[in-house]
Amino acid sequence: MELPSWFQSAIEQRLDQVAAWIERQPELRELRVEERAAFDAMFPDTDPTSLPEYMAWEDKHHFKQAVENEHSYLQGMSDGVQLIVTLLHDRVTPDTKREMQEADPNEY
Repeated sequence: MELPSWFQSAIEQRLDQVAAWIERQPELRELRVEERAAFDAMFPDTDPTSLPEYMAWEDKHHFKQAVENEHSYLQGMSDGVQLIVTLLHDRVTPDTKREMQEADPNEY
């Protein structure tokens, strides 16, 4: 089932909002400080800009992770939509609707 383009766009916008929110979380700030300290411990007295190969690898690695996370998120949303549609379709068929109306005609 292919998601409509407007829905995929809405998901992508929400993903961007969530990613921005996550970046502002105090827990992540602490992790960044720890990560920076670990980097400094591995390369003491080294200017990170003097390690262009490492920095290029790190950028590519983080970008790859972000793309993987985005694909996982989009697939999860697609699977969730399919599940909901299937459950709703199976729940309300002409037969079950008739049975519900017969049980309580004022409700339906």
